[in-house]
Amino acid sequence: MPILVVQHMPAIFTHELADRLDTQCALKIKEGENGEFLQPGTVYIAPGGRQMKVVEGNGRRLLRLTDDEEENSCQPSVDYLFRSMAQAYGARAVGVIMTGMGADGVEGLKLMKRGGAIVIAQDEASCVVFGMPRKAIEEGIVDIVVPLERIAAEIVRSVRSPG
Repeated sequence: MPILVVQHMPAIFTHELADRLDTQCALKIKEGENGEFLQPGTVYIAPGGRQMKVVEGNGRRLLRLTDDEEENSCQPSVDYLFRSMAQAYGARAVGVIMTGMGADGVEGLKLMKRGGAIVIAQDEASCVVFGMPRKAIEEGIVDIVVPLERIAAEIVRSVRSPG
């Protein structure tokens, strides 16, 4: 499965983040590019200052980067990406919400959850700022709450489990 990441960071930092993580991780990690077809085992980080979504094209899923307005005072916005994930992947998606201020991601996770996706939230003890995960948990849309170090294992378990 491809992995898509929204990090609330300015443009220059998301490119540097992707490059640095790519040197430290077994998976290929890169900043997402407009029109790029999604590849399994690749992590796509949304460029700062752009919105990123998944769309269908030629029977495949690809990234679309836009200059659409901020959502929740964020560009990129997690809600923006999650809405497209709900439509493109439905029950085959896993939504993960991690440390962060505010409620970005919650509305998109609601759509993902309605479509049958599994939702994972980082626990309060391992968060620097518990705002985003707290809001998702309070909304009753989270299936699994785990510390940071267990999120990857829960993602793998979720995508491997039947149904």
